[in-house]
Parts: sequence; structure tokens; C-alpha cells
Amino acid sequence: MRPSRPFRFVCHGRPTLNIAIRLGWLPGARYTNLRDIRGFDHIGLIDVNWREYDFKKHLSAVKATLPVVTIARDVERIEDLERTLDQARELALWSRHVVVVPKDIRFAVEMDRIPDNVIIGYSVPTRYGGTPIPVSSFVGRSVHLLGGRPDVQHRLSRVLKVFSFDGNRFTVDAAYGDYFDGRGFVPHRRGGYYECIRSSLRSINRLWSHNHRRST
Repeated sequence: MRPSRPFRFVCHGRPTLNIAIRLGWLPGARYTNLRDIRGFDHIGLIDVNWREYDFKKHLSAVKATLPVVTIARDVERIEDLERTLDQARELALWSRHVVVVPKDIRFAVEMDRIPDNVIIGYSVPTRYGGTPIPVSSFVGRSVHLLGGRPDVQHRLSRVLKVFSFDGNRFTVDAAYGDYFDGRGFVPHRRGGYYECIRSSLRSINRLWSHNHRRST
């Protein structure tokens, strides 16, 4: 079942998470760093350490936090899909939803190998990387957007069924006194790191609220 508006997750330090929660976002963290989400009643996202993945540690973190969403290990080789799906089924015993992230370009024409009831992760392209698989291959599937600029994430909702998304790009720009105004990053009139974060989150919320009104 899709939410009326996509779930919104942010993984960051506790002060930022407290601001985000007040604005309707849910807190998240990598399974290797649960310190910042201790004490919160509802955990939104448990992300992975994809460079040095450890399924046992991941599963232990999910059992301890019972998140709304967790990300399964990236499928970098299509031959590894069944292993990832097996792990996703075990993670699903403790997480409401599990996201499978295809990375092999062969998924461009073989996305149907991932079961329809599985949420697919799309790595939003940035200057640091992104998925080589074309957006068209994700059309018609429930998708979690992984990172990227908030304006790019929202544009993707014109063609994709966005179930949820995560991001903290706005925390980087806040360090320079900039915030996201709904179209791009601009200098904040008053400035201040957390004021920039608060303003960015409000702008992102407005974008997706407009998106929801158009679809109802």
C-alpha cells in the first residue's frame, strides 16, 4: 500500500533529525551507526554500508529498530539477485518494507526478474555517480529514491511511482548558508545552519504536497 505522500527520510545528526521529525520526516541511519537514532519512537530508514556489507550486522540493526524501510544489499551482478532476495525476505520479517537496488545494466531489460511486490531503489544521478540503468526501466514499479538533489527527486515523480525517498543534500548546502527554495539552492536571508535546514525541509514538503494535490 502506497502512502498518500511518499515517506521522507533523512540520515544525519540528532539536531537535524529533531527538526526533520517536527516537519513530518522520519529519522534514519546506516546499520553501522545507530547512535543518532537511539531513543526515537519510530525509525524510518536503516540504510546499508554497501562498500563493506555485513548481512548479520544489518539484520541485527533492523531487528533492534523495526524500521519502516530498510535497503537490501545492492545487486551489482544480476547473478546475485536471488541471494539478495533471500536476504530481503528475512529483513522483511522485521522491517515494514525492503528496498532492492539493482545496479547491473542488464536489469534495464530484465527488471521483471525482481518480484512486483518488491520496492526498487533508484540511485538518483549526481556528479558523484548514480545508476547506469535508464529511468524508463523503473516506470510502473514502486520506487525508493536514493539521494540526489530535492528538485531532481521531485522531477522523477512525474514518471515514477515514488513510494519513499531519502536525502541530506540540503545539509551540505546549509553549511554555506544556502537553502532549497523549491527550485534550487539560494542564500538564506537570515542564515544559520539549522535555519537553512528547516527552510529546505519546508520547501521540499511543499513540493510534494503540490504533487499529491495534483494526483487526487
